Amino acid sequence: MEERYVDVIIDEYNKYRIFTSTIDSDELLWHQDKRERVIRIFSGRDWQLQFDDQLPFTLEEGKDYKIPDHTYHRVIKGKDDLIIKITEK
Repeated sequence: MEERYVDVIIDEYNKYRIFTSTIDSDELLWHQDKRERVIRIFSGRDWQLQFDDQLPFTLEEGKDYKIPDHTYHRVIKGKDDLIIKITEK
């Protein structure tokens, strides 16, 4: 099975993550992270983020999004590769 994404580690708290447009939507699972994260969107057309019990919303290039620790969320596939920077608190 192919990885869902590729990480490029910057340091202990920062990394770039790339989701390719060839990923199967079924591989983008609901999950929660142990630490709070801020994600910055570098590219990715029509990708969405959804938190538990909320409607999904479209991720916009250049914007930051806070993902609280221990909060269920998922990414919904868009039309091209999604490239984000993740900063953990």
